[in-house]
Parts: sequence; structure tokens; C-alpha cells
Amino acid sequence: MTRAAKHNLNTPRKNSTIHLQQLRYAVAAADHGSFRGAAETLMVQQVTVSRCVRQLEQTIGTRVFDRYSGGVRATQFGQTFLRFARSILEQADSLVNSGRMTGRGESGRLSIGFYTSIGAGNLRATLVEYTQRFPQVDIEMIERSRDRLTTALRNRAVDAAIVTGERALPGAKSMPLWSERIVAVLPENHRLVESQTVSWTDLSDETLLLSRRDPGPAIHECLIAKLISPEDRPKNDATRETIKSLVGARPGIGLTLESALGTSCDGVVYREIQDGAGSTRIGLSVNWRADNESPALANFLKLLKQRYPSPS
Repeated sequence: MTRAAKHNLNTPRKNSTIHLQQLRYAVAAADHGSFRGAAETLMVQQVTVSRCVRQLEQTIGTRVFDRYSGGVRATQFGQTFLRFARSILEQADSLVNSGRMTGRGESGRLSIGFYTSIGAGNLRATLVEYTQRFPQVDIEMIERSRDRLTTALRNRAVDAAIVTGERALPGAKSMPLWSERIVAVLPENHRLVESQTVSWTDLSDETLLLSRRDPGPAIHECLIAKLISPEDRPKNDATRETIKSLVGARPGIGLTLESALGTSCDGVVYREIQDGAGSTRIGLSVNWRADNESPALANFLKLLKQRYPSPS
């Protein structure tokens, strides 16, 4: 090495920057023991690798490699430098890969608001498939009332809200999903247990228990349509979480959606409610903000559309 070259290495360049490409070339040269081997692996010319490593050494002010006729060997400082270089490259590659996965919706966070049961049914099946497709996405499930979900969606606290009814929440876009049957939650010793189904008229003289949250209001609308007299409307109210326990503890019939069948409770029996037209069903929909550009949300909506296509 010439005296001028040695002087250049001992005088670091001012305002110089170490580039990731320089680190990659240096690590490749160390792995192969030569600039030629590194160049062949990187599919560049040998002079390109040699020049980049030289520029790197000039930037840091000392040699990373000793050159000899058979190739290159890391100096004592170079061994330490290359350990840090490998770590930097691994972190940079991980960061780039994470950014690409996030951009494709394969990682990140997705917040879903709901008030139907996730113990069974379509919502649970959808979440299972989504997590299988995108295991790196962190899913947060938030159970709220319809009004609170509307606020959460408006404030971006949730990315999507799954609610009863096909009418969009205020300020949101909406897509219809599946529908669920209304079922009666009966005490196991109730007279209606003997039948496999229950008619709406069977409920006219019963004490009915409804959730304050949805699907209670949606079921209440069905009651108004099915039961004519005002006195036939629900006489009690309860949260969805306590309906089954209330049914088992005191006289009364609970009303809920079939997704609740996935959770069991001692002392209660489920029966489908029917009329002359068959089962009574309530539709659900997903709501989201039009300006939400989350790739994770886009993948979730795409999956929902695939699983529950709208009738043509």
C-alpha cells in the first residue's frame, strides 16, 4: 500500500456517509475471502466491490481488510466492524421486510368492533380464517353498543364495526354480510321445550328478556312487527351477557341470535323462532371509514366479500 493511500485511510472523509451497499459488499468479501467471490455472488464487477470497500475504509479511516494475492482477510478491527455490519444489515432487512408486509396488509394492527357473539358462527369463522392468512396482524376485538361503535368508528378507535342491519352507520361505508336466526332461550323445564321450534304467537303471554345492546333493538323491531298488542312487547330488559343466567334463575324467555349457541349455560335450552314464512333472520353488516387506507383493513374487507358475496 502506498504512503498516500495510508495517509488517505488515516484521514476520514468529512461529511461522509456509510451506505448499506458498502456494508453488503464488505460482508460478502469477508464471507468469500475475496473480492472476486463476492462480485460473482452479488453479480457485479470485481472492481465495483473493490472500489466500494475502499471507499468504506476511507470513510471510517482505517482498513477493514488486508489484501494479499489469494484474496482478502479481515483485520483485527475489521472483525469487530464486520460483526456490527452484519447486525446492521439484518436489522435493515428486517425493517424493510416489515414495511413491505405492512404495506401488503400482512402485518400491523386491525381493530374490529362488534356486539354479536364470537363464541361461534360466522364472525368466529371469519376471524379464524383471517388469522390463518395473516398471522402477523395483531387483531383487537372491541365489544360495544351500536352508539359507542359509531363513535369509535368516527374517532378511528376501530377500523371496522360489525353490526345488525344493512343500513350504514353515520359517516361510514357499509357492506352486507350474513344473517342469523332469532332463537329463544328457554328454561329447561319450560312448556315450549317440548317443541323443536317456537312460534311468535307462543311468546305473547311470556316475560321476554332482551339485551340493551344489539341485537336486542333489532329483535325488538321484529317483536313489534310480529306481536300486535303493546302489552305483548318485552316486559323486562337485561344485558346480553346475563340473559342466559337470568333465564335459568327466574321465569322468562330470552331472545338472541344463533351465534350465541356456541356458549353453553346450565338450565337453558335454545329453540328457533318461526312463523308461517319460516325462520326469522336478522342481517349483519360491516362498516368502515371510506378514508381508512389500512392495508390490513383492506384484506379483512376482501375476505368478508369472498366469504359473504352480495347477491347479484
